Parts: sequence; structure tokens; C-alpha cells
Amino acid sequence: MHMVYKALLMTTLAAGGSAFAEEQRTNDFPTTDRVEFVLECMNRNGGEQQFIYKCSCAIDEIAKAYKYDDYVEASMVARYRTMGGERNAVFRDPDSMKKLNKDYNTVLTEARKTCGLKN
Repeated sequence: MHMVYKALLMTTLAAGGSAFAEEQRTNDFPTTDRVEFVLECMNRNGGEQQFIYKCSCAIDEIAKAYKYDDYVEASMVARYRTMGGERNAVFRDPDSMKKLNKDYNTVLTEARKTCGLKN
């Protein structure tokens, strides 16, 4: 009987371990970055208090899709690719940057949709 309990415990821990790893990955965004995202999101939506929940939901959804460092890179490309000038061509022209931007925009669009925000 002891072996049955041990096997059950090992299975439970293994399942919980992967859930814990997922939980840690989605929570590796620094609080300041989450707050910055929420404030910018609220600002884009008229600054109404109701958007604090929807915008918080959106950054949580994004955190499920990206590790923090990947999010920083993708959001930076999305932000700077719209700026003109020769220097910012590095964010616009390479195919790798175009793909990174497209993928980020897909995640962002889905997060907004899931959380009830306008695109």
C-alpha cells in the first residue's frame, strides 16, 4: 500500500511542478513593467477606472505567452518600428523584426479580445 501512496504523491508533485513552473514564468514580469503597461493601456482607453481590470488582464495574458525578456524585445520592436528615420530601420526592415512584430501584435490582439478591450 505504501508504494501506491508514493506513486500517487510523485504523480501529484510532477503535475504540480509543471503548473508551478508555468505560474513562475507568467509572473516573471516586474511589477513596474506591469504597472507601466496598465497605465498606458488605461490612458489609451480614456483613463477610466474600469480599464484597470481589463488592462491588468491583458498584461497577464501577454505574460502567459512571453517570457519577460522576449516581451521586452517584442514590445520594443513594436514601439520603435513606427518611428521614421534611418536609425529605426533596424526595427522595420529585417524579416526577423517583421516576424517578431507580427507575432507580438497577434498576442496583443488576442489579449485585448480576451479581456474585453478594443483593438
